Amino acid sequence: METILTWAAPAATIIAALMTASNLGSRITGAGFIVFTIGSLAWLGLGMIGHDPALLWQNVVLTGLNLLGIWRWLGRQAKFEDGGQHAAEASEASRGENLFPVSLATSAAVIGRSGEEYGKCVDAMAGRSSGRIAYLVVAEGGVIGVGERLRRVDWSDASAAGESIELGIDRAEFDALDMLEKDKWPGR
Repeated sequence: METILTWAAPAATIIAALMTASNLGSRITGAGFIVFTIGSLAWLGLGMIGHDPALLWQNVVLTGLNLLGIWRWLGRQAKFEDGGQHAAEASEASRGENLFPVSLATSAAVIGRSGEEYGKCVDAMAGRSSGRIAYLVVAEGGVIGVGERLRRVDWSDASAAGESIELGIDRAEFDALDMLEKDKWPGR
């Protein structure tokens, strides 16, 4: 049993860390916390077998924190995402402008006129009083944030479409957009 735990504990911890650090949505993050729980239980078992109280108590606390993470991401956050999706779908059957969850502006694929993915939306800037989106910040290229380029896309050139944001501009127009500094975005 000790040999199994010796390999299961670090493997589960590494896999869980990858799942949560990747930020692929609430369900993947929540599943990462399930895997973290398996890892912390394995570490807890090793702490008991090896008579290591520090390892044991650390993982008692981590198991509790992992259960909180499961509730937060698979319970609470997943329900919020489901609620936003339901509202968007319901708005299509009612009169007036169709709705979309604004949280989409922090993770959606950004698709150009030709159907090509240009990057990922990482944020949106909106008016304080009106609530209207002024522009999107789109990240393209790079690996896990290193080497990525940020571009400002006017909301007038964009629209929400399902789980992506579609642009009414082609690749050349997108590439001609000004690049943003990571920490200094324009006020308008």
